[in-house]
Amino acid sequence: MTAETVDQTTGAGAEQAAAAIRAKRERIDEIDQAIIDLWLERASLSQEVGKTRMASGGTRLVLAREREIVERFRTALGPDGTQVALLLLRSGRGPL
Repeated sequence: MTAETVDQTTGAGAEQAAAAIRAKRERIDEIDQAIIDLWLERASLSQEVGKTRMASGGTRLVLAREREIVERFRTALGPDGTQVALLLLRSGRGPL
């Protein structure tokens, strides 16, 4: 790749930079898959908790627990953490 050529898959103008970007993207893809796998596992566990709670005569939701989770994510990730937590909660219990 010449200095004037830009790699179309990475947007980099130098081969060394393109190789570094490709390596980082491979790791990003691995992390993304781990997040997906954990998300699905978490949703399944949450659904099991809800079914067990309701089968025992308990409530559908425990709002104090949901607030705790939202706060944990907000503290760790800032404002975006609130949105992540709400999506996680929804995937585990479904829409209200």
